[in-house]
Amino acid sequence: MEEQNPWKTLDSEIKYDNNWIKVTEHQVINPSGGNGIYGEVHFKNLAIGILPLDEHYNTWLVGQYRFPLKTYSWEIPEGGGPLNEDPLESARRELLEETGMSARNWKEIQRMHLSNSVSDELSIIYIATDLIQGIAMPEETEQLVVKKIPFDEAYQMVLNNEITDSMSVAAILKAKLMMLENLI
Repeated sequence: MEEQNPWKTLDSEIKYDNNWIKVTEHQVINPSGGNGIYGEVHFKNLAIGILPLDEHYNTWLVGQYRFPLKTYSWEIPEGGGPLNEDPLESARRELLEETGMSARNWKEIQRMHLSNSVSDELSIIYIATDLIQGIAMPEETEQLVVKKIPFDEAYQMVLNNEITDSMSVAAILKAKLMMLENLI
């Protein structure tokens, strides 16, 4: 019973559609049998996150103003990847764009849905090691500050709620657990 869909969709209407998202309003019968509406945000890209780690366990954070939050945010390098592209290729591109780095070793460490009550957005997070520094090439819409810090400082930033971005929190906490288990 737990894997059956208790929702019945009566009608659906696209309310908004652009290159990145589509918002659909569904007229539904909810699990208790009542009529209702359900808004759904479909993302047209994967959310890709990269935790770069050097041999001394330093990492790089990207700072930028986040329009929806109306505040500045420190995050791991991240961005969007086309659904029809290998997520690792998207990760390689995002790391290079935002930090100027490439990496010889990549390990996928987490897949997660970022807000599954209203969205189908899937996130894939990697750890990148054996790093090679190059020149950052941010997109024209990005005004980024990149800083290199010890991983344990980033971990403390998560614990102190100074890093609140969900992919960054998940990546840093997962990496810390992997370090404690000698998996990194």
